Amino acid sequence: LNTLWIDKNLKQHGLIQAFSRTNRILNAIKAFGNIICFRDLKQATDDAIALFGDKEAGGLVLLKTYNDYYNGYNDENGAHKTGYTELIDKLTTIYPLGEPIAGEENQKNFIRLYGAILRMKNILSAFDDFAGNEILSSRDFQDYQSIYIDLYHEVNRVKNSDKENINDDIIFEIELVKQIEVNIDYILMLVFKYHEYNCKDKSIIINIQKAIDSSIELRSKKELILHFIEKVNISTKVDDEWKKFVQEQKDNDLAALIADELLKHEETRKFVDNSFRDGMLKVTGTDIDKILPPVSRFSGGGERTAKKQNVIDRMLKFFEKYFGLV
Repeated sequence: LNTLWIDKNLKQHGLIQAFSRTNRILNAIKAFGNIICFRDLKQATDDAIALFGDKEAGGLVLLKTYNDYYNGYNDENGAHKTGYTELIDKLTTIYPLGEPIAGEENQKNFIRLYGAILRMKNILSAFDDFAGNEILSSRDFQDYQSIYIDLYHEVNRVKNSDKENINDDIIFEIELVKQIEVNIDYILMLVFKYHEYNCKDKSIIINIQKAIDSSIELRSKKELILHFIEKVNISTKVDDEWKKFVQEQKDNDLAALIADELLKHEETRKFVDNSFRDGMLKVTGTDIDKILPPVSRFSGGGERTAKKQNVIDRMLKFFEKYFGLV
């Protein structure tokens, strides 16, 4: 349960049990429950927490007010806690859009700052007052998120290479990125809008590209989407043509992969179909070995290992490109 509405004078164990209906958390996305009270239960809540837990715990388990998170506040020790408006002001001042973020330390600081903004937005989204008060436009948020995702991929490339990794202290809020990113339905809605304007409004194409770049899931599908847009004209039936286009491209890409890597045809197609059905590509176990071509008994084991890894890499890219579309 995400939100609980209460219009009862609850107290003690009854109040704690009611509030606990929202206590199931989900990674970074749901870090708390949302309680909306139509009665003043502040004192009853403090009393219940003191009775069943730590009498000093009230400030630890209850959220601050919307104004505190939006504008910042001083804690019980007098230390200032930065608010959303301050974070956005710092972002736009230090990292204005259009200017590169040069240097590793600058990039680290940007990652930490944008992560703090994502976490703060996640909290503020529980308050109705936040709607319309995000300060940055949707497009600016997408541009900043694109930078954030670019750095995420760059850090992962370094981690997966033989280079010394100097970014172990960086944490990316990818779950929060996925929570607010656009999906393929939104992109198709923009394509349909582009079609309605007789395929002449180029600003819609820019919006599509920005939306894709700001999405973890859609980046692997960017080439596919843009290729489809190139084919759109005033007579195109967007929904029907998109489904047909994706299926044709998937079949062509898979056929090329099978031919390039000399994979077993039927086994590979069955392996791919099962992967899309299960929602994941199984790269461990014997399934992947069954689709590989035979290797000479006189060749070393390293050759087959390298071949297998290359097939896995190409299969993963293929799967990411079409997963969620077919």
